Amino acid sequence: RKRSLDKMRKLGVAVIGTGFWGRNHARVFKELEETELLAICDINSERAKNVAKQFGVNAYTNSGKMLERKDIVGVSICTWSTSLAKIALNALNAGKHVLVEKPMATRVRQAEKLLEIAEKERLHITVGFLMRFIPGLQHIKKAVENKTIGDLVCATAKRVSQWPERIGDVGVVKDTAIHDIDVMRHIFNDDPIAVYAKIGSMRHTKFEDYAQIMLNYEGGKSAFIESNWLTPYKTRTLIVTGSAAIMKLDYITQELTIEDAKETVQPRHPWQEPLKLELRHFANCILKKEEPLVTGLDGLKALQIAEAASKSSATGRVIKLR
Repeated sequence: RKRSLDKMRKLGVAVIGTGFWGRNHARVFKELEETELLAICDINSERAKNVAKQFGVNAYTNSGKMLERKDIVGVSICTWSTSLAKIALNALNAGKHVLVEKPMATRVRQAEKLLEIAEKERLHITVGFLMRFIPGLQHIKKAVENKTIGDLVCATAKRVSQWPERIGDVGVVKDTAIHDIDVMRHIFNDDPIAVYAKIGSMRHTKFEDYAQIMLNYEGGKSAFIESNWLTPYKTRTLIVTGSAAIMKLDYITQELTIEDAKETVQPRHPWQEPLKLELRHFANCILKKEEPLVTGLDGLKALQIAEAASKSSATGRVIKLR
């Protein structure tokens, strides 16, 4: 009897796309108490079989077939960026709650369609903005809200590395900088009023491999985002400047440093796997109706800003957002 009650409480989930990141999703779903991984899907049948065997679940190469299953309630979509929106749409039409990896879609119009369907069908849709789940970033967000760093002046994000191992199908803005675009919206608790960007390609002809993006906010506040696939080692940092203190977060080590006029402190947050926090939250939004930390609208807004950045770089002009 106890076993069947436990079963009822678990959310039946599946993962579509089992490259490096999709495999991580499958592993975490398998580890979480809140979820029961039932199936995985990959167009590469060899990979689908191997991953399914590793986790002891069913393998599919056709997501449509998998989505017919009634016991699958939530789906993680970790496919190529260019096919995310199409598969997310199929999942929503099949009545599933969806976690779609960033950038959610390649065009704003596709993202809008996803939001429309999710709202109409009363389904939960969220986007894989992993950074929001890092304890240090949550600490910064609270410090900005409570004004423990004084008034927010500006924030700078640096996310640079070598060309990614996986062959991408979008450039650095929608693949990488989009994380920081979302983080800035989160910290400033506002949408920027204008964007100016310099985006280009130094080594790679197909996609842009560097971007400098400046977001302007009401009251003269601004955010700077530097992203590239040109540097010899990986750096992922955020610096938030307030009138009373400066906070620095290293996303890789999750170390947070706070400097004010008197001292430098490093609050100790135990390292936690952000993906585990994100997927547990996804499950609890459905099981316990928790308030989602990241909504489909957040995905859409980040995409709008990313597109405005590309337009700014192409025209050499500041793009007003409102």
